[in-house]
Amino acid sequence: MYIHVFISIDTVFFFIYMQTSLSRTGGYNLPPCHIVNFCGFHILFDCPLDLSALTIFSPLSTGLYENVDEQTFACSTSNLHSEIKKLLDRTNLISAEPYYKTVETLHLWNVSLIDVVLISSPMGMLGLPFLTRAKGFSAKVYATEVTAKLGQLMMEDLVAMHMEFKQFYGPKETSLFQLCKWEALPPTLKEVVLGKDGTELGSWSPLYSAADVKDCLQKVQSLKYAEEVCYNGTLIIKALSSGLEIGSCNWNLKGPKRNISYISSSVFSSGTAMDCDFHALLGSDVLIYSDFASWNGATCVEDENSWSSIVPVVTDTCMWESLNFDESSEEMEKLNFICSCSIDSVEAGGSVLIPMGRIGIILQLLELFALHIESSGIKVPIFIISSVAEELLAYTTILPEWLCKERQEKLYSGKPVFAHEELIKEKKIHVFPTLHSHELLMMWQEPCIVFCPHWSLRLGPAVHLLQRWHGDPNALLVLEEGVDTDLALSPFKPIAMKVLECSFVSGIKLEKVPQLLKMLQPKLILLPDYTKAYFNSLKESVPCLFFTENETLDMPNSKNLLELNIATDLASQLTLTKLKSEELTISRLKGNLFVDQGKHYLVAENTDDD
Repeated sequence: MYIHVFISIDTVFFFIYMQTSLSRTGGYNLPPCHIVNFCGFHILFDCPLDLSALTIFSPLSTGLYENVDEQTFACSTSNLHSEIKKLLDRTNLISAEPYYKTVETLHLWNVSLIDVVLISSPMGMLGLPFLTRAKGFSAKVYATEVTAKLGQLMMEDLVAMHMEFKQFYGPKETSLFQLCKWEALPPTLKEVVLGKDGTELGSWSPLYSAADVKDCLQKVQSLKYAEEVCYNGTLIIKALSSGLEIGSCNWNLKGPKRNISYISSSVFSSGTAMDCDFHALLGSDVLIYSDFASWNGATCVEDENSWSSIVPVVTDTCMWESLNFDESSEEMEKLNFICSCSIDSVEAGGSVLIPMGRIGIILQLLELFALHIESSGIKVPIFIISSVAEELLAYTTILPEWLCKERQEKLYSGKPVFAHEELIKEKKIHVFPTLHSHELLMMWQEPCIVFCPHWSLRLGPAVHLLQRWHGDPNALLVLEEGVDTDLALSPFKPIAMKVLECSFVSGIKLEKVPQLLKMLQPKLILLPDYTKAYFNSLKESVPCLFFTENETLDMPNSKNLLELNIATDLASQLTLTKLKSEELTISRLKGNLFVDQGKHYLVAENTDDD
């Protein structure tokens, strides 16, 4: 048995809290990355890849490997000019096996100092094999069960698509990064390679292997939503639904002294994923808010009175529903618009190419396409082409507890959770691992609707199909915002096909963030410095600190009391003495202090008989 007492933190343990932002968010496909020092442990939030940077490389099937014009570059030496010419095609893209861009400064960290890695979404997992294969890496990696599985499939698909480059260039192909001739690159490519401040060259690496992916997954401990796991007897770690994607999460960390919540890209409610669990984040000591996927450089400062008038009555369900107003309906309107434009193209004799990577969006589009095709009376095949498509679609039918209430109710009523299960059985949707599959070639017909990777337009079946259809004015290409469209399409110009660029909900709308933060009632909020002008008035009601990318922010140490559990045999030895000069009662005890499940315990010293 133990007796609970509260003592000054300074007499037992010092808690140092520091936070370093390694990269800001680049939207859904590039979540932010942070390192936090909490209770003496270095905790890394997410390890993504910047796959939009692949656009500087030339795709394989475009037939663009020709010598560039002699006047394209002004190089300091003829040798340099000659080397660059060999590596650039006629559209000034790098015709070499692609390298992959990781978080800018992560490679500068000593990986042996990282204790915990928390993965919030499948996209935040794509760079993890680079980390886990590094010498000295020994951190514990946590992700939800679904994030770990979807991340695995996405990494395996990326490796499979990259093999096409391997087969074309061979194992010993010299790349631009090995030659270090980046000074002579065109300005657009140079900025992608080096970054605006010229410091990002070290972020590029050759892609990991299938063996690296397998080894990486063995280091991941999977969690369920709201499941508590204890790290090193000190930190209680819990994953909470973020609503962004099936399995995506926010994090809550509880130490002996304080708790920290981390909000990644979140959506209040989704047509596929479980709703965001914001209630579990209420009253955090520190809230790291990094969901700025919708940030577009807003500089307007809301009226201070408008924020102060927001009453944080979090028990009122209507308050939470007001934040979610119109979010789901707006998303459904966009999806129906894509289907409508696609049907118009098919009726005109053109095919539709949809190289999207969002699993939730794809699942909803498949359902809506079936309805639109049936209502229009046309017959058009839908092909899904990916090395992991069959496994991924099958997996989505066996995880109802991770889905929104509407999907769960379908299961309980005996209906398929997603329509694609029945559509595949009815042969309205056809799934193939590769574009050159014999079965696909036997049933191929145009016009058709094709879902396939990759959204960068540099990898996978999308490259070959875009080369086939780019000259058809009736064809349609559906892209998601987040990639430089002009650069991505440059190898395929001139383009006659229609291009529909869409934006989907990738996070909480900016105008809703102040209200949400006040409702969560944290004791301290951490925000990126580029949002300072927008949130300046929020500081009047909620303490805020602003962090800068690649700079460490030191947090003030709280002086609140700490709970200590003293064993009853020790507690009986307490002799209290009241100090005359201060209103303070003290006592001296001798024992062993240890931490378990985030709580401090003081027990009697071990004896020889123990």
